Amino acid sequence: MKNSKPLVSIITVVYNGEKYLEQTIQSVINQTYHNIEYIIVDGGSTDGTLDIIKKYKPHISKMISESDKGLYDAMNKGIGMASGELIGMINSDDWYELDCVDIMANTYINHPDKHIFHADRFDITDDGNKIVRKFQPSEFKFVYYGMMYNHPSMFITKKEYEKHKYNINLKALSDYQFVLEAFLRNKNIFSYVEEPLVNYRLDGISANLSISNKLKEGFISRKIAGLNLVKNLFSMAFRFLAFMYLKAKE
Repeated sequence: MKNSKPLVSIITVVYNGEKYLEQTIQSVINQTYHNIEYIIVDGGSTDGTLDIIKKYKPHISKMISESDKGLYDAMNKGIGMASGELIGMINSDDWYELDCVDIMANTYINHPDKHIFHADRFDITDDGNKIVRKFQPSEFKFVYYGMMYNHPSMFITKKEYEKHKYNINLKALSDYQFVLEAFLRNKNIFSYVEEPLVNYRLDGISANLSISNKLKEGFISRKIAGLNLVKNLFSMAFRFLAFMYLKAKE
């Protein structure tokens, strides 16, 4: 039987993130759920990031600062350091709603057969407005077009991370590959909370990729995740047409 208050590990990956890091940290240490192990993985920041981390040292369980091979390598490092049954990732541009961990931990307790817990999110625009981005449950769109899940909202069991990690060779779609791989293996391990629990600033790596690189990473991520060649080629063609349509509308 699971502990009524299982340990939840929260990981923040940061590199030169002084602008928003304090808000991220405060959203973790002020959670209504208290059995939290907070881990910060710094990529060797040269701005004021380390000073902010030092300020909150009493609230941080584990911390490393060293060069890495990118975002996904740093995320894997944090997972390797985590002791919790359930692991959440909150990057240094984003922040949790204050009852986020409480809700996700209770969902985990009440659904012992699930391993990936996800929710809706708030997208934060440049002018500070919040727009709810709901989970889109279309399996077709998820498999053949792109990420329909809100990865920043995800809490994933340690047991699931023991099966696979994030692909450090992808620049932007490693989270998609990870989730698709789990989905293709067993889509019944997912549990959805219909509520926005994380705030996400719209400044992702994928937005800066060219169409050709998006298609290339998409093909690689689907191949490694286990999608067969015919379906993968269909996905590539479908996404290309979708990108061209969206570009024509700009």
